[in-house]
Amino acid sequence: MAGNVIDELVNTLYETIDDAPSVPLSNKCIIEREKALDLLEELRANLPSELKMASEIVEKRNDFITAGKREYDSKLKQAEEMAKQKVNDHDIVIEARKKAAEIIANAESRSKELMKAASSYCDEAMKRTEVSVDQTLEQIKNTRSQFLAAMKEYK
Repeated sequence: MAGNVIDELVNTLYETIDDAPSVPLSNKCIIEREKALDLLEELRANLPSELKMASEIVEKRNDFITAGKREYDSKLKQAEEMAKQKVNDHDIVIEARKKAAEIIANAESRSKELMKAASSYCDEAMKRTEVSVDQTLEQIKNTRSQFLAAMKEYK
């Protein structure tokens, strides 16, 4: 998965900087520009796939919610049809109303559960993706800052 590729690239970039030789009498290091730039380009190429995965999760959540609404509408329509069929007899009408209310309540409850589960799952997945993207971006920014600072030392 792209997340693993991004983690590997960030780890490689970290190791490159961590293993880089130090400049004497400073807290600076020397890294291979091309290697660091290549790693950053690979990170840039892989980040859109993480964002695409987040979009797919949102789309699946919306499909899940739509399916729940369709189930609710179907159950409601069934309940209405049952009620219309049993209108002739008073006892049957009372029974139909009870059953219709029960079906509606169950459908609404199930729909709410489905929407809550889908929303929770999508929210957690998006949080994880957001944290991963934020961490990666922060690491890239830090690495770039360190890189630029190191380059200024050599000018």
